[in-house]
Amino acid sequence: QTDMQEEFLFAGFGGQGVMFGGQLLAYAALDAGKEVTWIPSYGPEMRGGTAHCFVVISDRPIGSPVVRHPTSALVFNRPSFDKYAPLVAPGGLLVVNSSLVPDTCERTDITVLNVPATGIADELGSLRVANLILLGATLAARPVLAVDVLKQALEAHIPAHRKDMLPMNYEAVDRGVASAREQLALA
Repeated sequence: QTDMQEEFLFAGFGGQGVMFGGQLLAYAALDAGKEVTWIPSYGPEMRGGTAHCFVVISDRPIGSPVVRHPTSALVFNRPSFDKYAPLVAPGGLLVVNSSLVPDTCERTDITVLNVPATGIADELGSLRVANLILLGATLAARPVLAVDVLKQALEAHIPAHRKDMLPMNYEAVDRGVASAREQLALA
């Protein structure tokens, strides 16, 4: 049994739920008894620009919270895709919001999942849940935490005035899982 350490990058426009997605994953990992770091980074172009955060989840104390080559990257928009797709560690995972990123990643040394997260979120009734769709897809491909643990963290950390959104949030996670499983089965 080797120690597990996964390094996740979330990147997209400010307002796409990039930070909350990362925080939620970090909370879920804490609840599961893992070592966790969460480091947000807002570019100078924050307004309408890009935001990103790193989440490191490990079975052992974490040496550095800043990651040059994440094992998993969730990219919400095209600028993030252009910037971070080349940086994913070989053997890693790239989850692309294909609703906003028409490009295909040409790398053959990583797993690429194209998940139309914004489209699915729109269908579910709120663009806010695109982050949960990408997160569901990520955990389907990289099961460092059970999806149920993520859902429990969601229930614990969703703002009180959004509690009525929980069923939609859960469905968003499940749709992401389903999209990933479908693609992984075809791979």
